[in-house]
Amino acid sequence: MSVAIFPSTPVWLPLFVVLLLPFLSLYLLQQWKKAGKTAKLPPGPPKLPIIGNLHQLGKLPHHSLWQLSLKYGSVMLLQLGNIPTLIISSADMAKEIMKTHDLAFCSRPCSPGPKRLSYNFLDVAFSPYGELWREMRKIFVTELFSSKRLQSSWHIRDIEINHLINSLSQASPNLVNLDEEIYTLVDRIICTVAFGKSFGGKQFKDQKFKDFIDETMKMLDSFSAEDFFPSVGWIADALTGLRGRLERCFRNLNDYFEMIIEEHLDPARPKPDYEDFVDVLIGLFKDQTSAFHLTKDHIKAILMNTFIGGTDTSAVTMVWAMFELIKNPRVMQMLQAEIRSCVGKKPKVGTNDIAKLTYLKMVVKETLRMHPAAPLLIPRETIQQCKIGGNNGYTVYPKTRVLVNAYAIGRDPNNWKNPHVFYPERFKDNNIDFKGNHFELLPFGAGRRICPGVVMAIGTIEFTLANLLYCFDWELPGGMKREDMSMEEQGGITIHKKTPLQLVPIKYNCQD
Repeated sequence: MSVAIFPSTPVWLPLFVVLLLPFLSLYLLQQWKKAGKTAKLPPGPPKLPIIGNLHQLGKLPHHSLWQLSLKYGSVMLLQLGNIPTLIISSADMAKEIMKTHDLAFCSRPCSPGPKRLSYNFLDVAFSPYGELWREMRKIFVTELFSSKRLQSSWHIRDIEINHLINSLSQASPNLVNLDEEIYTLVDRIICTVAFGKSFGGKQFKDQKFKDFIDETMKMLDSFSAEDFFPSVGWIADALTGLRGRLERCFRNLNDYFEMIIEEHLDPARPKPDYEDFVDVLIGLFKDQTSAFHLTKDHIKAILMNTFIGGTDTSAVTMVWAMFELIKNPRVMQMLQAEIRSCVGKKPKVGTNDIAKLTYLKMVVKETLRMHPAAPLLIPRETIQQCKIGGNNGYTVYPKTRVLVNAYAIGRDPNNWKNPHVFYPERFKDNNIDFKGNHFELLPFGAGRRICPGVVMAIGTIEFTLANLLYCFDWELPGGMKREDMSMEEQGGITIHKKTPLQLVPIKYNCQD
């Protein structure tokens, strides 16, 4: 994970260029040396001295890079500050990166900004491919996201869905901010499964817990000059105040995780009805017989990746799904008919009903195709020289940052007919899935770096959407038309709707 993937171009960039002028001669020397090499490099747009192609990212980099790929091809090489960056925009080339040459492309770029702060758990959280990463991955797969453990967490989702239904029922038929309702739901589910409880609107230190989490997400979305200019970028981060904000943010995050761990280590703590993630990790922490000894910093890193990776992405996907359903009443009617026919007269959708809802699964896939929560995925980094595209292909050098544009791949007309149309039926009698086996659909990545929480995320998304559509009919605010709904996006690690999704829930009487 990197603190800044590709945010919008900052306003202070021209000043930073002036600051870097003394390094221009060194940059030109490097370029001259590269020009002398005979290796065939991927094509890319012309670049400026020092900043390279940073100025071409724009406010929504996944859009800008997609448009550039239409001109320069599905394999592009950009220079983002000091960082050579490979952009992949087709399913075939994504397969080479994530499967054929997965070992060469499986590492992560270390984010200098956070790693240079005084918190050891950040070194673990941002660790590249290696022995530490493999051990941490094993814990995620075998301990935290095993089928048995995920199955035992269904009752938590059931309880939180009841809270959501009751909240919306009390609001009906008044306008609700569905963004807030969905984010609150996912936060409560993730926190309860991982930490044993949700803080919700409670205070953490001198601010509400939600505000603390929002600040953390802003910092992860922020432009860190040090990520693109590792040697001197800290100067710009210090001048803009970003360095101080990062320090405060991760200090609070460290203190929060420390509090959670100490609560679980307290001998007086009552035995919980449900073993949460921290309980599991504490058990491994106390196990002195294990070959890999888990430390507190390891636990904090796992909790950080679980919380940050699970909350925002699931909520974003559900908001975009509801948006597309409101925009496409035909799809909404078909989906509600399927759900209500399957569930009958029960008060809500049960966990056993989900497997029968085939059209719901198509709608979720189509949402992930058109609106991948993290459209540029998480950057990779090459650990060895590699050639892609066959014998006459391109050479990629070590320490090259690699970005797979899932947004562009989901709109590739070579793979999808009418790719800009929301049409779930395209997945009927189609075995394409999002589990890393089909590279036309990559919302969770693939290969060694595929998201380990995909099963939990999809289960939460499907279960929530099914209940929202079973228990309520949904209407736009008075006077608003579907064509007036804004699809404008807001950039960051995850891509949100810029304007909140505000709808009117109408309680559905299942006894009619």
